[in-house]
Amino acid sequence: MSTLAERIEAVERSYEFMLAYAAQGRRDESGGSGAEIRRSLTAAADALDGLGNAASEAVRARTNAAAFDPFVAVVAQDAQKAAAALRLVLATRPITSQLVDNLNASIHLRALLTDLFLVDESLKGEG
Repeated sequence: MSTLAERIEAVERSYEFMLAYAAQGRRDESGGSGAEIRRSLTAAADALDGLGNAASEAVRARTNAAAFDPFVAVVAQDAQKAAAALRLVLATRPITSQLVDNLNASIHLRALLTDLFLVDESLKGEG
């Protein structure tokens, strides 16, 4: 996973899965989606590693790249915070629906998702 778009897709896909998982009322990880939650969270955490660099690379060729630079720094910081939350959940056994619901509500994850939507739409705007 190298491009910003691939990373954004991985995070969005994981977040959608987390919403569904949280709604299941699971107390353990047995069964289909229980096994999938760790893969999904790991994919999201991996996508966040180096996200700031990927965002910086994505805006480098833009005519207004300097306008993006301060926000790319924010994206990198928010990615680190969200990754820390994801890795905390991954270190927990079992991953319950309540735990994932709390992760979904995390201001760090929500800030990152909003950052990614903003950057993605901004990049499309100049495209």
